[in-house]
Amino acid sequence: MRSRVLGDTAERLLTDARQLLAELRDTLTRLPATGQDSDALAASIRQLDDFFLLVVVGEFNAGKSAFINALLAEHVLEEGVTPTTARIQLVRHGERIVRELDPSGIDIVSAPVELLRDLHIVDTPGTNAINRAHERLTVDFVPRADLVLFVTSSDRPFTETERAFMDAIREWGKKIVLVVNKVDMFETEGELAEVLAFVREAGTRLLGITPEVFPVSSRLAWRGKQGDPAMWTASRFEPLERYILETLDEGSRFRLKLANPLGVGDALARRYEGVAGERIGLLAEDVTVLSDVERQLALYRDDVAKGFELRMTAVEKVLLEMEARGHQYFEDTLRVGRVFDLLNRSRVQQEFEDRVVADAPAQVDRRVSELIDWLVEQDFRQWQALSAKLASRQREHGERILGGAEIGTFHADRTRLLESVGRESQRVVETYDRRRESSAIADGARSAVAATAAVGAGALGLGAVVSVAATTAAADVTGILAAGVLAAIGLLIIPAKRRRAREEMRGKVTALRGKLVAALRTEFQATQERGARRLADALAPYARFVRAEHARWDEVRTALAGWRGKAGRLIEAVQRL
Repeated sequence: MRSRVLGDTAERLLTDARQLLAELRDTLTRLPATGQDSDALAASIRQLDDFFLLVVVGEFNAGKSAFINALLAEHVLEEGVTPTTARIQLVRHGERIVRELDPSGIDIVSAPVELLRDLHIVDTPGTNAINRAHERLTVDFVPRADLVLFVTSSDRPFTETERAFMDAIREWGKKIVLVVNKVDMFETEGELAEVLAFVREAGTRLLGITPEVFPVSSRLAWRGKQGDPAMWTASRFEPLERYILETLDEGSRFRLKLANPLGVGDALARRYEGVAGERIGLLAEDVTVLSDVERQLALYRDDVAKGFELRMTAVEKVLLEMEARGHQYFEDTLRVGRVFDLLNRSRVQQEFEDRVVADAPAQVDRRVSELIDWLVEQDFRQWQALSAKLASRQREHGERILGGAEIGTFHADRTRLLESVGRESQRVVETYDRRRESSAIADGARSAVAATAAVGAGALGLGAVVSVAATTAAADVTGILAAGVLAAIGLLIIPAKRRRAREEMRGKVTALRGKLVAALRTEFQATQERGARRLADALAPYARFVRAEHARWDEVRTALAGWRGKAGRLIEAVQRL
């Protein structure tokens, strides 16, 4: 569409409108928007380069076709057809009256009427059409309209179907003119005034602004244009016809032509801005759930760490007591009076095992078993808590679908991921094998201790590994003692060497305790981290989706709000033209 008289300013505004609408189209494509909304925007953009489109809507039998015939002063449309056979009819200029059906099912009617050189008129099926496909086509045509004439019959003005249809087209931001047809049925002006007041009030309530309302009789107007001046005056058609012609001068047509696609864009931007707000609201609740779960995981890790230290202290106490017995054993054994007893290596080793090792392996087994059972129970309870939280979330929002029709796969993806995490957590709870979990932790602890103490674990329990490690230390001790006996004279003469040998032997038992404690601590901390990681990994896909979608919809809402601001400023500039 080009303006021949408005010049460079109009061209600049037209260029700005194209760029702005293309920006919105790209945003809706990324959502993606519904096909119907995308088509509506695309059609509206195409209208910038098409004829001015005057769309006539209203209930069946309101007299829309008769009105168009009277406006054109030509009988171009059939009147009185039934709703079941009615189709959308597009009237355009032609050298003679010709009717043809285009592939989309629209009747194209050509007529030699001067008014049609600069505009097309669309006659639509009634808002109460029996064939809903006709009504859908009517709704599809409205976003393309540059001006909407809403025709209602004076004998039943603003029916429920008309109100609903008016509410639907109002969202597109179209300029709507109300036409009250068949006013020749009234016998008094008072009756007419009462109906016009009702229509004006209802229109204001529905549109949010006071609309232009024109009472006409299309039947009398047709007779007037056929040469009966009295009928023309009685038809009250002239004010409406003058209004239409004045509205359709080039400047007004340009303003409406440019404002209408921007109005369609604004309607779509508001719609998806609302959808974005609803999505963000829903996702904010998901973010809260995730934050709660992550906070629970953090507390779980802290509680397990504290509980572990308390229970590990009990294990360490057994080893400290063994170490203390070892120190006492050294004091009792490394004496000059027993120097020849030390030559019996097996005896010394057995005495070491009996006095120092004693029941330490059995105590270690018991304490570690208690620790393992506690860890397994904590892990199981955490899975139960996660399962209950997600089940509650699913029950609360399982049926909550926001924003009307689905946009992309948002709800499907969100539901699928939420259900996936819920199923995994429930599966773990239902199949949680405490014996297996305990055995796995015990095996890991035993292997870690065995590796650290440099002994073969085989099929031994943890206490047996401790016993083997301690016995190995005993063997080392007896070897040192035997070496000490060979230097018995040195021990008798040089007390300093005796002290050094005693410290070396003490160091072996101390080192054994340190290795055992470090190995157990490392293994159990790794177990705790694996448990927390399993929970985090189960939540990860859902968490990534929620945070990514929250950021995405927040960006969409910001972009659409910014777009509406720019569109509003451009519309103001168009209106000032």
